[in-house]
Amino acid sequence: MIDFNLDSEHLELRDMYRKFAEERVKPLAHEMDEAEKMNMDLIKEMQQCGFFGIPFPEEYGGAGGDVLSYVLCMEEMSKADASTGVTLSVHTSLCASTIQEFGTEEQKQKWLRPLADGSKIGCFGLTEPGAGSDVAGARTTAVKEGDEYVINGEKIFTTNSGFADTFLVFALTDKSLPAHKGMSAFLVDRNTPGITVTADIPRMGIRAASNAAVVYENVRVPAENLLGGEGKGFKIAMKALDGGRIGIAAQAVGIAQGALNEAIKYDKERVQFGKTIASFQNTQFKMADLQTKIDAARLLTWRAAVAKDKSEPYNVYAAMAKLMASDVANQVTRDCVQFLGGYGFAREYSVERMMRDAKITEIYEGTSEVMKMVISGSLNLK
Repeated sequence: MIDFNLDSEHLELRDMYRKFAEERVKPLAHEMDEAEKMNMDLIKEMQQCGFFGIPFPEEYGGAGGDVLSYVLCMEEMSKADASTGVTLSVHTSLCASTIQEFGTEEQKQKWLRPLADGSKIGCFGLTEPGAGSDVAGARTTAVKEGDEYVINGEKIFTTNSGFADTFLVFALTDKSLPAHKGMSAFLVDRNTPGITVTADIPRMGIRAASNAAVVYENVRVPAENLLGGEGKGFKIAMKALDGGRIGIAAQAVGIAQGALNEAIKYDKERVQFGKTIASFQNTQFKMADLQTKIDAARLLTWRAAVAKDKSEPYNVYAAMAKLMASDVANQVTRDCVQFLGGYGFAREYSVERMMRDAKITEIYEGTSEVMKMVISGSLNLK
């Protein structure tokens, strides 16, 4: 029997996340977007609440929860503010979860524990100026010298890099091999000499999130910081992105639901032609379509999360969830701006910000086109 309902524990967690998002995140969202800067007091409060360690075992300082719990948190935070959501997602899905899966016991104790217990923030350095979807085009190198690796290169669009403590970085350790065989992953402390983090890149959406270029110039890291072994970096990166897509799908669902909630609230109060906008059947039917699509995207996201929790194959499920949820988020936010008319276009109203934020969900952690490649590759079409 398939049960599409959350159990009592997950319902309690969702309610807690929702209350925090409504009371602590939402009041700051507009201000952070306008300032294009994350409120670090808010991040510290989230760390103290255990939100940055949800799916990690208690033995490593985590909350001992599961991926579904993390997905619920992602949706609630992103309903209020997508920048807060992606900060949580990159830390959890891309950085900390990758260390949990591929790290040695020593690495987990040294690097995962402070990420899970709320002491530190993580980021993920894969994308380069000339290597986006084409990860194999990466040029950053890591040359072994004695018991150290020397990293040189540049990463771009590194979310959380402005304030992250731990950098998970991918570099070529053997340039004579194709990237899927010659790339390796390294754990690097922010304070390591030779790291330069630029100012945040001006962006259309998720403007409060920290997103910068990071330059590595003769950055020396101990060989013990190599994650998963030499030549395993491409595999590690792809696995990390599979998990990251679940978080971004949840973010997209949250953006969509948050926008529709705001539009419903507005249209129930706004009077035109002698009646509320919400009382027009055209509005009602459109909103019915949008809510149905949001629920469908949410269920796809939950399916991917539960599959990961059960250690079942989830990469195609994650791609499906992200593909649909990101498309739904963009459609819903566009329509919600329309529901508010001229006010929807004004920055005073949150649906304008949500529409800007929604676009990136079709791009990062794999574009929609890449998601279609993953899904079609599972269909035995050739």
